[in-house]
Amino acid sequence: MSRRSSHLRRRTASAPAGKATCPCGLAETYETCCGRFHRGEGAAPTAERLMRSRYSAFVKRDEAYLLRTWHPRTRPPRIDFDPGTRWTGLEILDTTDGTAFHSTGTVTFRASFRGGALLERSRFERVEGAWVYVDGEFPEG
Repeated sequence: MSRRSSHLRRRTASAPAGKATCPCGLAETYETCCGRFHRGEGAAPTAERLMRSRYSAFVKRDEAYLLRTWHPRTRPPRIDFDPGTRWTGLEILDTTDGTAFHSTGTVTFRASFRGGALLERSRFERVEGAWVYVDGEFPEG
């Protein structure tokens, strides 16, 4: 059975006053949201949370995290960040499976950057119990 959602309906607690919210778009600070995954303090519990943490890793240019969370079968030898790209926002458009009850999942998202946006449907799998990014396709639209 598949779980689908058009938009993330549940938000987490707001970031403390004076603290910026996480780049992934959830209402937590980076330190308590994606930062903990980047520091190796546990693994993302769902494919969507992994996707959000990977987006934040692109924003922060955290190559080690991106490579660590990439499926060994499809992982590149390194990440070549475009120094001119400034990521400005993330919108989750759809999810299929990708929870604790699944071994695979997809997340369709729009990642905005200064001057444009990237639309991708990412595929995720569990490897040794942890979610990893496999690959993505770029639907029209």
